[in-house]
This record gives sequence, C-alpha cells and structure tokens, in this order.
Amino acid sequence: MIPDHVVEEVRARADIVDVVGEVVALKKAGREYKANCPFHEERTPSFYVVPEKGFYKCFGCGKSGDVFSFVMERHGMDFVEAVKHVAARAGVEVREVGRAQHEDDPHRPLYEINGFAREWFRDQLLDERTGAHARAYLEGRGISAGAAERFGLGFAPAEWRALRDAAAKHGLDEDTMIEVGLLGRSERRPEPYDRFRGRIIFPIEDLGGRVIAFGGRIIGSDPEAPKYLNSPETPIYHKGLNLYGLSWAKHHIRKEEAALLVEGYLDVVSLAAQGFDNVVAPLGTALTDDQAKLLSRYCTRVLLLFDSDAAGLKATFRAGDVLLEAGMHPAVVTLPPGEDPDTVVRAEEGGRALAAYLEQAVDVLDRKLQILDEKGYFGSIERTRAAVDRLLPTLRAAADPALRDIYVRNVADRTGVRRETLEAEMRRARAGQGVGRAGDVGPPRRGVRDPLPKPGAERKLLQVLVRGAEWVERAGELISPQDFDDPYHRAIFEALLDDPELRAPPASMDPVAARRFEEILSDPEELAHGMDLFTKSVNRIRGTRLYRRIEELQDQIESAVSSDEKRDLASRKSGLATELRALDPNLLGHRGPRRREKNSS
Repeated sequence: MIPDHVVEEVRARADIVDVVGEVVALKKAGREYKANCPFHEERTPSFYVVPEKGFYKCFGCGKSGDVFSFVMERHGMDFVEAVKHVAARAGVEVREVGRAQHEDDPHRPLYEINGFAREWFRDQLLDERTGAHARAYLEGRGISAGAAERFGLGFAPAEWRALRDAAAKHGLDEDTMIEVGLLGRSERRPEPYDRFRGRIIFPIEDLGGRVIAFGGRIIGSDPEAPKYLNSPETPIYHKGLNLYGLSWAKHHIRKEEAALLVEGYLDVVSLAAQGFDNVVAPLGTALTDDQAKLLSRYCTRVLLLFDSDAAGLKATFRAGDVLLEAGMHPAVVTLPPGEDPDTVVRAEEGGRALAAYLEQAVDVLDRKLQILDEKGYFGSIERTRAAVDRLLPTLRAAADPALRDIYVRNVADRTGVRRETLEAEMRRARAGQGVGRAGDVGPPRRGVRDPLPKPGAERKLLQVLVRGAEWVERAGELISPQDFDDPYHRAIFEALLDDPELRAPPASMDPVAARRFEEILSDPEELAHGMDLFTKSVNRIRGTRLYRRIEELQDQIESAVSSDEKRDLASRKSGLATELRALDPNLLGHRGPRRREKNSS
C-alpha cells in the first residue's frame, strides 16, 4: 500500500488540468475548463474540470471525482496504479510499504507535534486575555480575524515554558519537540525552553496542508531579539524546497496564470487579506532553484514584489535570474521609495494602489537596463563594459530560447556590443571558460595572462566586507560577482550583496563556499587601514578584468578583416589601457598585454 501522506502529496502536486487534458480537449471557461465528456457521447460540452478544487464533474452522465478517480475510470487502473501514474507526472517518488510500515511512519511524530503546536498557538491568539496584544497588532497591520484564521496564524506568549508544559500534559516527547525547533537548549538554559516567545506565529505547510515548520515575528520591544525566528531544517522541512503560502495559493496561481513573489510571511498574509490570493514567499533565504521549479508547475509568469531599497533590488534580480533558469518569465514591480507591498496595501487606496503597480510591471531585463541607464552606465566605454558584465548573467539565465533571443537583441541594441560578441561570451561561460552564477567557472581563456594572481585580493576584499554593511554597498557599485575568478569567493560576494548584514552562511550556499565564508568570518587578523585595503583589492579585481578585456580586443584586432574594424577595436583597446593605467600604473608595466598593434591599422 501507499502511505497516506504520500498519496496526499501526489494529490497536492498533481495538475488535474494537465492529467485530464492529456486525453480530453479542454477549453478554459472562466475559472474552470470544459469539454465533451470522455465517458459518454455528447454534442454539447457538459464535462467540467475545476482546478481550484481539484475535481471533475459531468452534468450529462453524472461522473465526478478527483485526479485519481479520473485515471482509474479512463485508463482502467486500480487505485495504487492510478497514484503511481499521477505521481510519475508530478515528479513524486512513490514506494509501497506493508501495513506495519505504514502504521509506523518514522516522521508521523514530527507532523503530530507540529499539528498540536499550531492549534495551541492558535488558541493563545484567540484567548481573550493572552492574545489581546497580538490581535491588536494584526488588526493594526490590516489583517482581519478571517485572514488570520485562513492562514492559521497564532501567538506564542512571552513565557519560557508555556508550550512545553502544555505539550507535557499530552505526553508529547521533548526530544522530538527540540528536533522540530519548538523547544531549545543552551549553555545558559540546559532545561528545554520555548523557542518561540512573544511572537506572531506563521505555520508553514507542505503542498498537502500538513504543518512542517513555523516562522515567528517579534511583537515586543526587545532590541536584542531577532525580528524573525524560523524553525531549523528537519527531516520534514527543507526551506529551500518549499514556498510559504503555496498550499493556499497554488490553485489561484494556476487560475491567474501568474504568481506574486514577495519577501516574507507578513507580506503574503497582508496581500491575501486584500484579495491577492496568488502570492507566495521564499522562507528566509534567497530564492532557490528548487523553489523556482516548484513554482513553475503552476505558472510561467512571476511578478517580483520585493522591497524598494538597495537590498531588495539585489534580491529582485537574483530571484529573476533563478526564475529565468527555470524557464519562467519574471517581471519587476517597482514600488515608491521606502515602500514595501505591506505598506502599499495598508495605505488609503489599499489593493487598488497595488493593482496599479502590478499593471506597470516591467520585464526583469528591461528593468535592469533602466537602472543601469539611470546610473549612467552607458556614458563611457568602461562603464558600458561593466554594464554588460551585469547583464550577461540574465542573458545566460534565460532558458526560454525565444526570450533569450529577444534579450540578446535588446542588450546589443542598448550597449552597442555586437550580437555575435554577446553570444560568444554566453557560450564561453556555458563551456566553463568564464564566470557566471556561483559554481559556474573554468580555466582562464588560453592566451590570457593575469598581471597578478587575484585570489588574495578577492579574499582580502571579503574580509573587509564582513566588517560592515557599508563596505558591501560600496563594493556593489564598483564590481560585480562576475569579476570574481574563484567560484566560492563569488558565491560569498553574491550572498553579501543579497544581505549585507549576513554573518553566517545561508543554508542554500555550496558547502565549500560555506566553509570558506566561516573561515573569513572567524579570521582573527586585524585589518588596519581598511579603506586603503578595500581600494587596492577592488582595483586589483577591476584591473584584472580590464586586462583580460584588452587581451580579448587584441584577439579581435588580429582576426578583423576590414581596416575600419581594426581601427575601431584599437581605439577601444587604447581607451581601456588608459583606464587600466589610471587604476594602477604597475599593472600594465608588470607584464603588459601582447604588443601586436602593428597589424591593427
């Protein structure tokens, strides 16, 4: 037999429209789909599929059911065969177990304890005295009692053992509660204590609606307490594989054919309270490849609704590239300075104001071009080259061939860089001969000789950056992740750009990069003259990039056919050499690029 939780996961992940549409020509009719019934002869369509509720119904012959019953009826399968058939389409691995194994599911205690905790937190929120402050807070954020009920919001009192004592009365195992992150231990408090205290509680569900973790937002005034506290990863919870709100939003996303991606729990609930039901959020980390693939099961268009500050903008474009790699079409919603989705929907215009911003969403590449233009990146050769460096990751990320073709054409038109050159850069990166997102790196191009090794400069710069967020912001204006040769240094730099205050490796970071990051964070070396070290490190990294570009131009000069093209390339090379000397006169003098300009005129 197949365990109940596996059946529910398959049911939750299954796209009934896709399964039925495999054998029936469905046509959209409002929120539903209709067709001639596959179970009896008819001329007028009376067979309907309702994706929001996951069932089908024929008003002619009366047949109805869910995705499994359709497969059983149409293909003559039994229940187990039907579940396996649907699971194969949904990408869920199904293993049959004996009855004894099914009844002894090793993860059942984790789900049961999380289920108990959700109800207990909910009771505390509804308690007339205990939850009064929390209810007032939610009402002040525009979250009605109905919205709180829909998302199962709760409240953790500011007590050290209230949940622990309540669980003990029901005989729940403390070690298991520690495993799922509801209780904690420390050197100062060897006795188990409630981890969530004085917080609004957001239950996190899997696609089948089971609680797998919790997030908690502080509502007190403790300046030392983190704003958000989240469950740790457990056997049933991997934050990089789940999206907050998807269990509620998946049918609405399919119906709207688009998802709204916001930064956190409160944004999801606030927007849903205003009628935006197709909204989800990552779980405390940058968007992962697995989360993008999960979302792609329900739509291809995603509107990115992150904060309008610098950190929000970096997270926006990072998420945009991840979505593009999953074959999706991301667009950026630009909010006024200082605003976020929650503040917009709570303003006087409420949902109407946000709807207006959604209508003005701009494709992620177009938004990048707009920002680079606003910052004057197309005013000089070197700044234009830097702009290309920032645009290449997005070009490479686009998995949709048609969209990638449009992107390349637009970047070529805006930067003046030939389409063939852009495509060569993209091919070089894919072949492992250039740099891109973290982990995409290979040996340097043959014939290119670095003036000096860079790993030392890269590490020194990272040592400076972890000393303060202001250094990260400054570095982000001068260099990009693509300027780092070492893929692990690049991954660390990208993580710091996403969160300048980061002081621990994100869970999604490559293990080797995470180990390097921890070494940098714990390095006891005193860094005197921080500004001087920052400038020298950045100049070395920028200088090496310029040096390589000069070498590339020399290769193009040697292969150019026309005199005009050779003169144009030589002029560009001369301009870059001037900029390189301005950065550090010793770089060209140390081991200059090949001198073969005699063929360039």
